[in-house]
Amino acid sequence: MDLTDAIYGRRAVREYTTARVDRALLQRLIEAALQAPSALNQQPWLFTVVSDQQLLAEISEKSKAYLLATLSNGSISQIRKLLEDPEFHLFYHAPSLIVVSASQTGRWEVEDCALAAENLMLAAYASGLGSCWIGLAQAWLGTAEGEAALQLGRDDVIPVAPIIVGYPKTQPAPVPRREPIIHWIG
Repeated sequence: MDLTDAIYGRRAVREYTTARVDRALLQRLIEAALQAPSALNQQPWLFTVVSDQQLLAEISEKSKAYLLATLSNGSISQIRKLLEDPEFHLFYHAPSLIVVSASQTGRWEVEDCALAAENLMLAAYASGLGSCWIGLAQAWLGTAEGEAALQLGRDDVIPVAPIIVGYPKTQPAPVPRREPIIHWIG
């Protein structure tokens, strides 16, 4: 697949089949993530792959409860309503979750992990998979309990990018993009 096709075609997927993603394919996605640039070539990332559906359901419920307890009253009511829905699964029943975490070694580890995450999502799309960065899971995964669930076992590691991966039921349609705001100098 041409890189431009992947950039323009990749979408956040929130409906997955129940088919498991082969471990070798997940490994290839992580290898693509490793090709991302990083500040001073520190490569501060660590990848945790969760395919245990019971653990994913537990993380979903604990993340939802944590967010409901910590959201301000002025938060978006649509998010609150979604989190209060007992049927809502934060990971949309995707077969796998890949969490890109950062070793706190420098100033730009979060940005470095975000670059790795984008490579991973583009590689997933090029491989016929869907993916979605689940920002709602980030806060709880960053707690001591969340880090324990991911079996990180290190105080210097912070979860940055929880990305679900699986075979999409359908390919989401493109969404309109705003015109770029460009400030030309020179």
